[in-house]
Amino acid sequence: MAKAKFTPYSSADYLDNEKVIAEYLAAAMEDPNPDVFLLAVSNVAKARGVAKIAKDSGLGRESLYKTLTPGAKPRYETLRKIVEALGVKWTIARPSVKRRTADAHA
Repeated sequence: MAKAKFTPYSSADYLDNEKVIAEYLAAAMEDPNPDVFLLAVSNVAKARGVAKIAKDSGLGRESLYKTLTPGAKPRYETLRKIVEALGVKWTIARPSVKRRTADAHA
């Protein structure tokens, strides 16, 4: 029997259009663990090209990698620059009705 060959999985391989990227980042923002969002931003940066995102955000490649490492505590201004370089926009919205109702009963 031949051994199965596997290739490493990378989310970046599937982040191939604006809608998918926006939904991916929005879903990551809903997780209370900030490392989930940092990992998602890192995956989008890899999909778009780390060197390009570093240049567009005004950060060096090494700084970008360090900023997006799980456990990092990046400044708001730094994340804002990176998100803008990714070509997406942050928005604030009220929670869905289901969530507000569930929170009211807690």
